[in-house]
Amino acid sequence: QVQLVESGGGLVQPGGSLRLSCAASGSIFSRNAMAWYRQVLGKERELVASIITSSTTNYADSVKGRFAISRDNAKNTVYLQMNSLKPDDTAVYYCKATTAFGISYWGKGTLVTVSS
Repeated sequence: QVQLVESGGGLVQPGGSLRLSCAASGSIFSRNAMAWYRQVLGKERELVASIITSSTTNYADSVKGRFAISRDNAKNTVYLQMNSLKPDDTAVYYCKATTAFGISYWGKGTLVTVSS
């Protein structure tokens, strides 16, 4: 069983920055593939970024060049640095862990609102 707790969401003006954190427990963190997803009410959840190792990352086209995913295995934490935020980035952001056995776990999400 893996527990994930997201933090760092909030209200930010367009062009601003936020850093989301996802603290994991309950498994060997370094072996998990980690990802951030987001969901707007009424729409499907979409992949924002994923990371296996620091050199193996993947981003949605809509966030390339603005967002950066990273992980600190010593702290069992994955981060999402979000820069140049746009109103379209407004969503609930979820952390996902996929273990070496292929089992996925989700956090409860953190709300990001980009508005002036």
